[in-house]
Amino acid sequence: MQQTEDTAVFIHPLSDVQTKNIGDATKIWQFAIVLSKAVIGKNCNINSHTFIENDVIIGDNVTIKCGVYLWDGMRIEDNVFIGSNTTFTNDKFPRSKQHPAQFQTITIKKGASIGVNVTILGNVVIGENSMIGAGSLVTKDIPANELWMGNPAKFIRKV
Repeated sequence: MQQTEDTAVFIHPLSDVQTKNIGDATKIWQFAIVLSKAVIGKNCNINSHTFIENDVIIGDNVTIKCGVYLWDGMRIEDNVFIGSNTTFTNDKFPRSKQHPAQFQTITIKKGASIGVNVTILGNVVIGENSMIGAGSLVTKDIPANELWMGNPAKFIRKV
């Protein structure tokens, strides 16, 4: 555990955290893996059984629930909630041992909430304060302040 007087960072001893780029008061729980170049903001809660690759930036006050993998090219802004087992993709045509010249990106804007078991395809932006309903498949950008649900996700109402 890394600690200062008022702003302790908690890293569970059963996690593998290689980055030093972790903001004050963040908690990383057991069986999480965080690679060396990842950046995690202040007051985040990274739950168990998560994986965070190198080219990932996470803002402040972010909650990432169990079973979430964050791949290269992801940008998560402040005050975002990501529900358990949310799946992100960053390669439109995946093949074993064949990698694209550049991975697709996903940006989740401030205040967005993503329900459990959501799948989000690459090259998508989730707008500020938007909500994605549990089990949805997101195939395109989601505007700010809207609730989207379904497979594929469709506009439900303003939030």
